[in-house]
Amino acid sequence: MKAKRLNKVSALIVFLLLVIFILQVGVPLFQRSLYPLYYYKDIAQNAARYKVDPFLVSAVIRVESKFQPHAVSSRGARGLMQIMPATGLWAAQQMGLEEGFEEDMLFLPPVNIQIGTWYLASLAKEFDGQLPLIIAAYNGGRGNVSTWVKTGVWDGTYEGRANIPFTETRTFLEKVVASYEEYRRLYGGS
Repeated sequence: MKAKRLNKVSALIVFLLLVIFILQVGVPLFQRSLYPLYYYKDIAQNAARYKVDPFLVSAVIRVESKFQPHAVSSRGARGLMQIMPATGLWAAQQMGLEEGFEEDMLFLPPVNIQIGTWYLASLAKEFDGQLPLIIAAYNGGRGNVSTWVKTGVWDGTYEGRANIPFTETRTFLEKVVASYEEYRRLYGGS
């Protein structure tokens, strides 16, 4: 009788340890599979070069293309960071990369990540590092965001996002912020 009880207690302890192990190791691994760090070498390199948080770049890529390098939007945006060909050409010119630049190069992850990260950095400078403005401008256009803030349509805060006139931009802001927070939580960003 005592041996049966001891076996049950031992089995319960083993079961509880297994549950603890799964919660400690399995859940984070599953969560990380939902928030992958594909192309992280290119992301980290360009994030360091242009002083942009690599988790923000990863969040934008996750929301824009789900890490699909050949993604094309209904409006013609291309690649991982969904860059419009005209924006890609303009950015390449600003970066001194215009010689030999062709819009199909936006399907190449290193090129797309470099241009997209540079563009995020340029938005960060323009909007004094204010994350909601940077993210909204990435999707809705820097001119639109500037106008919304200047005219008082939107106060530029995440809390005031309901006043963003473009539903797509408001949704994009919410998705990128949520992804960014998850990347930071899962991978130790501060």
